[in-house]
Amino acid sequence: MRFFHLSDLHIGLRLYNRDLLEDQRYILDQIIKTARQEEPDAIVIAGDIYDRAVPSAEAVELFDYFVSGLTEHLPRCEIMMISGNHDSPARIDVYRRVLERQNIHMIGLPPMKADQYIEKVVLQDEYGSVGFFLLPFVKPSMVKAIVGTDENGNNASYDETLQRLFRREIEDGRLHPEERNVLVSHQFYLPQGEDAGNIERMESEIVTIGNIDQVSTRVLEPFDYAALGHIHKPMKAGRDCWRYCGTPLAYSVDERGQKKGILEVELKEKGEVSMQLLPLLPLRQVRVMEGTSQEVMQHPTDDYVRIVLTDPAYTPPAILEMLRRTFPHLLEIVRKIPDRMDYEAGTYAVRSGKTDPYDLCRDLIGERAKEEELALLREVINKVQGGQGQA
Repeated sequence: MRFFHLSDLHIGLRLYNRDLLEDQRYILDQIIKTARQEEPDAIVIAGDIYDRAVPSAEAVELFDYFVSGLTEHLPRCEIMMISGNHDSPARIDVYRRVLERQNIHMIGLPPMKADQYIEKVVLQDEYGSVGFFLLPFVKPSMVKAIVGTDENGNNASYDETLQRLFRREIEDGRLHPEERNVLVSHQFYLPQGEDAGNIERMESEIVTIGNIDQVSTRVLEPFDYAALGHIHKPMKAGRDCWRYCGTPLAYSVDERGQKKGILEVELKEKGEVSMQLLPLLPLRQVRVMEGTSQEVMQHPTDDYVRIVLTDPAYTPPAILEMLRRTFPHLLEIVRKIPDRMDYEAGTYAVRSGKTDPYDLCRDLIGERAKEEELALLREVINKVQGGQGQA
C-alpha cells in the first residue's frame, strides 16, 4: 500500500500581500505530475486546504483544477482530505456522500452525535486491509456531546478529547490496534516529555496562547502511520512513522531553505512502514538579502525577497524605487538597526563627517524638499538654537 501524504496547501494565501496563486498552481501541477509517475494507491491531505474559511473564487477554482487533474489521471486512486483550522468545516463537508462514490473523501466535520464516528476508509492490498481514519481539526466544544466534559462540567482539554475519541473507536470495535491503521489528523501533537516551547513554529502558523491545543502523541499508539497537518515545518512527532509533512511551499520568510516535498509512505505487513521524500521545486524561492542598497542591487532576482538594508544613512525614495524595479517580487525592505555603540557614537554624523543640524536634516529629507520647505527648516533650526544657528 503506497500513498502520498500532503497537508497545509493553504490555497489563496498571500505572502506579505503577494498573491501566490501562480506559485501554488505551479506546485500543484508538480504534485499531479508526480502522482501520474508514481501511481499511489491513495493521496491524503491533512487539512488546511484553503487559507481562509471563506476562500476566494480564484482559490476554489484552483482547488477544483487540482482535484480534477488527480482524478483524471488516477481514476482508481482514493483521495482523502480533511478540514484544518483554517478551513470552514461545513464548506469542506458539502456533498460528502456524493463525492465518496467517486473515490473522493472530503471530511469537514468530526463526529458530533452519538451515532457518528470518525470517518473510516478501508483499502485492500496483498497484506490485507488498511483502515484510514479521517479526523478533521477538532475543538473540544465540537464533540462535547460524544466525549463529555471534565469533572467541573467544562469542556475537556484537547488532549483528553482526542483520548476519548480514539478510546471510543476501539471500544466500539471500529479501530483494531492489531490491524494496520493510518490516522489523518490536523492537530498540534506533542511528543511525551517535550516542551511545547521547544517546537519551532513558523510565522505563517496560528499558535494558540499557552499552547492549550497540544495533544500528547500517546494517543497515536494504535496507528501504524499518522499523516499529520498543522505544523508547517516538516518534522517527526516523536516516532519516525508519525509525521508532519509540512507545507508544499514556503509560506513565510522563516520557512526559506526548508526541503519541501511529498511524503510517499509504503505499508507492508503490520509494523513495516517506509517513507521517502519526493521533492517539490517552487517557481520562486523565498530569500533574505542583506547589505547596502548598492550591494543588494548587484544581485537581481525574480525570487521573493526580504531586503535588510545596512546603509548608514537615510535611503532616498529614488533608491527604494530602484530596488522595487530590480526585485519584481520584493516582499519588504527593512533597515538593520545599529547596535547600541553605534547609536552612542552618533553613527551617521560620525561616518559622514557632518555635524551641522541643517546638513543632517537635508540628508534625511533627500531631494524631495522644495526651496520654501528648506527655508522653513532653516528657520526652525535657528529658533531651536536660540537664534544663534549658522544655517
